[in-house]
Amino acid sequence: MTLDYEWLGPVMFGGALVLLSLGYPVAFSLGGVAILFTVLGVGLGIFDPVFLTAMPQRIFGIMANYTLLAIPYFIFMGSMLEKSGVAEQLLETMGILFGRLRGGIALAVVLVGALLAATTGVVAATVVAMGLISLPIMLRYGYNKELATGVIVASGTLGQIIPPSVVLVVLGDQLGVSVGDLFIGSVIPGLMMAGAFALHVVIVAFLKPEVAPALPLSVRNIGGKALGLRVLKVMVPPLVLILLVLGSIFFGIATPTEAGAVGCVGAIALAVANRQLSWDALRRVCDATMRITSMVIFILFGSTAFSLVFRGLNGDRFMFDVLSNLPGGRTGFLVVSMLVVFALGFFIDFFEIAFIIVPLFVPVAQQLGIDLVWYGVVLGANLQTSFLTPPFGFALFYLRGVAPPEVTTTDIYRGVVPFILLQLLVLVLIIVFPGIVTFLPSLSL
Repeated sequence: MTLDYEWLGPVMFGGALVLLSLGYPVAFSLGGVAILFTVLGVGLGIFDPVFLTAMPQRIFGIMANYTLLAIPYFIFMGSMLEKSGVAEQLLETMGILFGRLRGGIALAVVLVGALLAATTGVVAATVVAMGLISLPIMLRYGYNKELATGVIVASGTLGQIIPPSVVLVVLGDQLGVSVGDLFIGSVIPGLMMAGAFALHVVIVAFLKPEVAPALPLSVRNIGGKALGLRVLKVMVPPLVLILLVLGSIFFGIATPTEAGAVGCVGAIALAVANRQLSWDALRRVCDATMRITSMVIFILFGSTAFSLVFRGLNGDRFMFDVLSNLPGGRTGFLVVSMLVVFALGFFIDFFEIAFIIVPLFVPVAQQLGIDLVWYGVVLGANLQTSFLTPPFGFALFYLRGVAPPEVTTTDIYRGVVPFILLQLLVLVLIIVFPGIVTFLPSLSL
């Protein structure tokens, strides 16, 4: 009986990971495992059903969580900007602006990816838009397939670390820290990530000019005045939106939730200005927002049931003892937690990692005296790699769905490897030098 008591929690945890790796829906995997192990625990006499009386209160707590309200706002903002043609205009203009340089289109993709990350924070919309618009152009003018696909998917994932990011909203809720502080703390790491991608493109284009040639003069020669007006027209609206959303958070004018609402209004205004707003477009944006938000809420319900039963089986105590007694103390915990998150990113989505794994790490991080805002940004940077790591990186699937037939899945997989290494390099830097994350939040205190 003692053996069952000690190992039932870890077996439950492993069972959930197996179901998730087999592709079962997250919410139903977590909820189903919770029900199964509740019945098993009651049957063995080691689970007290009184734990389940806390479930309704936890569900109402989720529904009343003001922080989580930011999720539908940012999803709506990203979907609306996708319909407004902002990404298309930015890519076309930046492509002409940087086209005279070797690797210019790839540099434009990185810059546009960073700008879209700071306005939408939605990976799918960014990767699909850049894949549809820039990938055919890069292939037409002789870009290497691996470099072209790698830079598109990597730049598309910048929305996971550059605020406003849905990942950071979820992590803020799970860690119990201010989402605004996470947003501020992630600015420098996000810019470092974008800078590393751009530097990689410049170095590759310098060393191997044939893999990233400049655009022909006939394509990019539209006249200095026309180009200047186009840059002004295309760049100003997104920058104003970034200032409204992020500026209001950084200067303490609005909470992330309130700023998300402002961003929705700004996104609608951009759609009106671009003559892209219609009842049909609004219906599709609302439908996408409802679907994604509902998915997140159901995952939260499933993870709440899972954590409740897991705690009733003393699984949380078992995991706490294991993690808090790792060799090396704080350093050992950081190494193991980062390796676990990175390894799971090969197989499961960031939502699943955030809702299942992160709650196990929080008590240990608190006991070891780790700054949870810093730890949240580090986790966010690590979770960004989950979108790129084969075989199940979601950004890879998004690009595969819109890539032309001559681009193979192998091209995409090989193309992302240098960018995964760059992400890991930035991750190591913000772990070794915590001031990269904590500097800006300390100024806002």
